Amino acid sequence: MSGAFTTEAYARRMSRAAEQAAEAGLDGVLVTPGPDLAYFTGYSLVAHTARITMLTIPASGEPAMVVPILERPGAEAAPGAAVVALSDWADGADPYDATAKLLDPNGRYAVSDAAWAVHVLGLQRALPGSSYVAMANVLPMLRAIKDDQELERLAGAGAAVDAVFEEILRVPFAGRRETEIAAELAERMRVHGHSEVAFTVVGSGPNGASPHHEVGERTIEAGDMVVLDFGGTRDGYSSDITRTVHVGEPNGEEREVHELVRAAQQAAFEAVRPGVACEEVDHAARRVIAEAGYGEAFLHRTGHGIGVAGQEPPYIVEGETLPLEPGMCFSVEPGIYLTGRFGVRIEDIVTVTGDGGRRFNNVVRELQLVA
Repeated sequence: MSGAFTTEAYARRMSRAAEQAAEAGLDGVLVTPGPDLAYFTGYSLVAHTARITMLTIPASGEPAMVVPILERPGAEAAPGAAVVALSDWADGADPYDATAKLLDPNGRYAVSDAAWAVHVLGLQRALPGSSYVAMANVLPMLRAIKDDQELERLAGAGAAVDAVFEEILRVPFAGRRETEIAAELAERMRVHGHSEVAFTVVGSGPNGASPHHEVGERTIEAGDMVVLDFGGTRDGYSSDITRTVHVGEPNGEEREVHELVRAAQQAAFEAVRPGVACEEVDHAARRVIAEAGYGEAFLHRTGHGIGVAGQEPPYIVEGETLPLEPGMCFSVEPGIYLTGRFGVRIEDIVTVTGDGGRRFNNVVRELQLVA
């Protein structure tokens, strides 16, 4: 497990956020519970609709955080809290009045995408001259560039789910329900250090043709393709991997489609390098699939960013012209989905290096057969 982030590391993150806010013409960044607050302070808690917790990072000035008084001890213990001015409010008081004191009455702020609407609307009532924009829309790079310690955690998460996949290949599939395989995946993820299992997609046979099928009571049969997509949180950072296996011997078309997806995934990975637009990685995968006549069966973007959240910028999709930079991390996961029959998807987490890309998932991508 990677060592703990230092107070200085959190301070640097807040400083970068202030600089980016100023460059974007904003008065600051408002951070609420969820991935953003954990990233900037190391403080994790469940967001409440009834009680507001908010970190304010002004474009000019010192960061401050307001918390409910009953949660102050937890906030004070967070490593990043040592570099913010901490204040609190008690039940019965107006929480928006306490928060408004930290803001410019006529300021324009980026606010965490996960912020509860009731809190943003409460601030607008307290400060009618203020305005708010979604963080992902105006500051998409806020968490996108990972430092060495973050990369180490993502690599560890990737290695852990690689190990889970290698183990799941040895269990019987035929005659078992999707829910049973999903439970095995979840158990093995916890054994390999995951504190949270976020999802376990097991799409067998025709269920694999639905990209967002998660898990059901269908009994897996001999002759099924099975899409396995699973991930969660390990050491504070996310894992995500997809492999597609076959129960028994596949037919020629199944082998062909799987190999096509593997080739598309490889083409997309080879397109990763600094300066390349995100959409070009998507194009590289899509081109392989379209030229083989399956273009309409590739139903989703090629990838999404990953870090403290399972999905975050950058997005590897048509129209995203943001250039790749070293330290960006994202999934590369093309797929082909044949309605009513089967689906195939292969996914790795990739980081941009100085001259190309590096995978965090390195387990076999060729079609594997299970019992």
